[in-house]
Amino acid sequence: MHLTLEFGGGLELLCESVKVHNVNVDMPKGADKLTMKDLLAWVRTNLIKERPEMFIKGESVRPGVLVLVNDCDWELSGQLDTTLEEKDVVVFISTLHGG
Repeated sequence: MHLTLEFGGGLELLCESVKVHNVNVDMPKGADKLTMKDLLAWVRTNLIKERPEMFIKGESVRPGVLVLVNDCDWELSGQLDTTLEEKDVVVFISTLHGG
């Protein structure tokens, strides 16, 4: 499944400072859909190059990371259970900043 992943608010530093990634994610074996839970596992394995704990906590994103799926807050669409479709755009933005 072709997706566009965007990282902002400093999260791009975990992905070799690349903000936009056009990726092809395979669905898990035996699954007929790709969920955000599946995508986060894929991102951790394939995109995060350093300090995954700054992005992932358990199976979800850390508190303070805003997740948008096609410009809609994932909290409105089911969070980890959100089903992704071909050519969706998923944006991850850190809302935590040092001072």
